[in-house]
Amino acid sequence: MIIDHCEKTISIKIVYFGPAYSGKTTSIKALFSHFGKGEALESIESTVKRTLFFDYGTISFQNEEWRLKLHIYTTTGQDFYLITRPITLRAVDGIILVLDSQEEVYERNLTSWNELLSYFSDCIDDIPIVIAFNKQDLPEKFKTKDFLREINVHKYKTIDSRFTIALNGEGILDCFEDILRLILRKFCNHRLVSAIS
Repeated sequence: MIIDHCEKTISIKIVYFGPAYSGKTTSIKALFSHFGKGEALESIESTVKRTLFFDYGTISFQNEEWRLKLHIYTTTGQDFYLITRPITLRAVDGIILVLDSQEEVYERNLTSWNELLSYFSDCIDDIPIVIAFNKQDLPEKFKTKDFLREINVHKYKTIDSRFTIALNGEGILDCFEDILRLILRKFCNHRLVSAIS
């Protein structure tokens, strides 16, 4: 989070992270479409329309005095470009972990969680995370409580979870509101934004 008292701007960085084909790009597109900003989203894609580096866009909210500017990214899910993920995650304020809820890719989701842990091993408990169990419209889904138990979610104070269907936007706005709430609560608790109305 960057607080600019001269410009009266608060900047927050949110990253959609997760395995390949989990729905990160579809999720961010649904979010930007909800705010009527679909054309404001930039994508660095390969020739086959796969995310090459990241998708990126900003959404801003303004009150009488302050402007909240949200910088929103996705990481690439392709392992060939794995080196770009920690770069995209640098200085992140909150993460939406987009998982594919199909039973057949359960292990891929677990690998993605463990990768995230490896990037933030010493401070993962301090990063707000919302786990989006995506593709809830598909059959043969794994039990989310089994996944949450396997990652020991009870150990973490700043993790929440939601069900989403990125293709039709279901649950996408809820995830976005949840991650904002967790981020702002964290910074209020640290008294960094307590004086800002």
